[in-house]
Order: sequence, then structure tokens, then C-alpha cells
Amino acid sequence: MITGELRSKIDSVWNAFWAGGIANPLEVIEQITYLLFMRGLDDIQTLEERKATRFDKPVERVIFPDGNDPRDRPYSDLRWSRFKDKAPAEMFEIVSEHVFPFLRELAGNDTAHAEHMKGARFTIPTPALLAKVVDLLSEIPMEDRDTKGDLYEYMLAKIASAGQNGQFRTPRHIIQLMVELTRPTPKDTICDPAAGTAGFLVAAGEYLREKNPELFRDEDLRKHFHEGMFHGYDFDATMLRIGSMNMQLHGIEGGDIRYKDSLAEDHAGDTDAYSLILANPPFAGSLDYETTAKDLLKIVKTKKTELLFMALFLKLLKPGGRAAVIVPDGVLFGSSKAHKELRRMLVEDHKLDGIIKLPSGVFKPYAGVSTAIVLFTKTNSGGTHHVWFYDVQADGLSLDDKRQFLLDAEKLGPVPEVALSAEEHTKNNLPDLLARWWEKDGAELKRARTQQSFCVPKADIAAAGYDLSINRYKEVVHETVDHRPPQEIIAELKLLEAEITAGLDELEAML
Repeated sequence: MITGELRSKIDSVWNAFWAGGIANPLEVIEQITYLLFMRGLDDIQTLEERKATRFDKPVERVIFPDGNDPRDRPYSDLRWSRFKDKAPAEMFEIVSEHVFPFLRELAGNDTAHAEHMKGARFTIPTPALLAKVVDLLSEIPMEDRDTKGDLYEYMLAKIASAGQNGQFRTPRHIIQLMVELTRPTPKDTICDPAAGTAGFLVAAGEYLREKNPELFRDEDLRKHFHEGMFHGYDFDATMLRIGSMNMQLHGIEGGDIRYKDSLAEDHAGDTDAYSLILANPPFAGSLDYETTAKDLLKIVKTKKTELLFMALFLKLLKPGGRAAVIVPDGVLFGSSKAHKELRRMLVEDHKLDGIIKLPSGVFKPYAGVSTAIVLFTKTNSGGTHHVWFYDVQADGLSLDDKRQFLLDAEKLGPVPEVALSAEEHTKNNLPDLLARWWEKDGAELKRARTQQSFCVPKADIAAAGYDLSINRYKEVVHETVDHRPPQEIIAELKLLEAEITAGLDELEAML
């Protein structure tokens, strides 16, 4: 977690952009991403040069070649370590007229990350602002992977406005919860078809580093982690750059972050490809049939994006693959033919494992929509015996627009550092939720439907038209309250009235 002096330095970078006239958070993140990418390229070249010197061999990977660029400036001037000490005006000229064209030319030469730089735009308006930001970024330590990752996460948290098409950032503790619920393994192939900042993929990678550190000692698993495990789609070029940088800074070298309109393009190459899907896709209303991928319409004929995304998840998962995805409440109880058919498929054709109702303030201040996490396993042969429900009433933060922490940092999230008391549970339900999830086929089967979590047999769900709203099954207990007899209350009121009248008479006599 970013704290203290480092946090102040990052805030200074942010404030410098605001004071310099760039107020759009996404634009600030994008410009910082370019600058960090420049610094990272120089670091790679420096590392390669040291390695070549140590083993007395030629440099294996040359990013900045000898000679001049097409605009007749030495490539060596384009290195972060060289231009950071130049006068502001010269630095501005180097970055705007040489470094950015160089970044765009890198596209296709190396990694998917470099590919996303082909549309790089330099929008820092003045030499003074560029020099200030370069100075501030130079002071931030970038050698440690955890620090780099936390630093970028902290900056991403500053994206405080909802994007277009219903995009908004998933809170990190909800992402962590979904990762803990699905327990990624070193052999998983993980996909987020609406990747955005790649928050789910990064969190899955961090989980694997913590729980399975031995995977990096196995050549095949290590290669799979860096080159085959993580896949993310998005059709927003800015998000592709940010997501790709987020992966890089968290130590995932060859993550497959690529341009794809998930609902409009067919998925021939990705069908049955992934063993785990983690996603919170944007729900932007309806599409036209003409622009919707035909292979999704074969699963469920609808124009609604939330249902099309559910069809997409089923399409992409391999048999046995599992998913934890966020959906708007309407998916759980919508009455259209497509809604009912999709829910029937989840229950009858696959294994619907659980429904977690989230409080409606969990995405504030971006949106106040009611949402739920749906957990299921693709089987193509059924397997649902009962469905586990949990009604989250508190996630550790206030549910208003301020989203203030209700507990100390070590008591937040699904896996707090210390156990919570009963009172603290009322402020953060996530640890209890996680513990009960792993008991869903045991002790949870006996819980009454008046409790915060309980299981419902498949037959009951089928009888309810495959309605998956928790309120359909939750039983409310009405407490009996005994009131005093009316005659007793009236007598008491008369006595009080007599006392008031006597007091007024006494006061009147004193005048």
C-alpha cells in the first residue's frame, strides 16, 4: 500500500498536471503511462548493457540503436536517463518530436504492450510542466515490483469519473473477493473480456504469487504465467494502454491485452479457451442485432448487453471452467423470454454455484446500481443441486458517495489481517462471506432462509421460473411487540395534562 512520502510524491505529480491545465484523470493517467513506459524502456536497455558487460557479450536486446533517428537526433538522446537532465525546452522538443514518434514506431516490433503505443499522443502543453513531471517521476523508486504495482493502482484509483458506455472501475476489495472465491491455480487460463485497467488479471496474478510462489521455479509454469495465462479484451485504446501498463508494472511480462469488441466480433479463436473468467463488463443498454456477434445470438437471442455478456462468458469458458462475474440485478429476475432462458441454461445446462447480492452503494460515487456476483461452472451437462445465496449488507466502507472506511486498514477486505468481532462484522461482511462460501456444500445447507446466507434447492428455483433474486427466497421474521393497554396510556396522558394545567394556573397566579 502506498503511504507517507511516496504517496505525497505521487500526489505532487497529479497536482502538477492539474495546475498545468490537464484536469481529465484519464488523460493524466495516459500521459503518466507514456512517461513510465519511456523510463521502463531505458531501464531494460541499461539492464541489457550491464549484462553484456558482465559476460563480455554483445547486447542481446537493443531498444535504442546506434546512430540517429529518422528526424536526425541520436537515439541515445531518446533515453529517459539522458533527456531528464536537459533544459525544459530541449527536453520538450526531444519528447514531443522524437520520443513519441519513436514509441509509435515501436508498435509491432516487440510486445503487445508496445503495440498499444502506436496511437500514443503527447498532450502535455508546456516545457515547464513536462520538466516538473519528469523530475517528480524520477524521484519515485521503480525497482521494486510491489511498489510499482501499488503506485499505479493508487493512481488508477484517482480516476474518479465514470467513463463512456457504462464503464466504471471495480473497487479493489470486490476484485480481491472474486479472486478469493475462485482461487486461481498455476494452470488456469484466465480471461476478462472487458478488461479495462486489467484489475482482475492483476489481482489474479498477485494471488498466484502469494499462494503459489513455487510456480516460478517450474520452467513450464513460469512461462505459462508470463505468456499464456492472462487474456484481456477491450475496445478502448486508452484502456488497452493503461491495462497493459498495469500488467507490466505488476510483473506480468507477456499478458495478452488486445483490441476486441467482445459483443460485435465472432469468437472462433477463443471458443472454449479459458478455464476462469473474472469480469465486471459495462452494461450499456441494447445493441442492434445487425452489429451483434452471430455466435452469441445463437446462445440467447437478445439485444441486451448484460445478457449478451453472459452468453459470451459461456462461449469462452472451456467445459469445467468457472466464472465470477458482476451483473446488474435485472439479470436475476428480468421477465423477458431471453432473461428466463439464460437463467434456465445456468441452472439446468451448467452448474450455478452462487449468487451474492451486493449493496447498491458499492460502486458509488460512479454509479448507484444494484448488482450481484454470479458464480457458475460451465459443464454442458447440468450439475446444479442447490444454489448458495449471500446478502452483503456492508463491505467495510460507507455506502454513500464518500465511501469512507468504517474500520482500520487491517480489518478491511475479504481477508483481513485480524479476525473481526461480531460488531465489526456488521461493518464488513466480506470475511464471513468468504468463510461461508467454502461451506456451501456442508454447513450452509442447514441454514434457515432467515439468515444472511442460505442454500435453495434447484427444484425450488425451477418452480419459481428460475428467478434468482435473493428476495424471492429470503424469509423475513416479524417480531411481536407488546404494547400497553390503551386505557393505561390515556390515563397517563390525562395525568400529564392535569399537571400542565396546574402549572399554568400557578404561573398565572404569580403575574
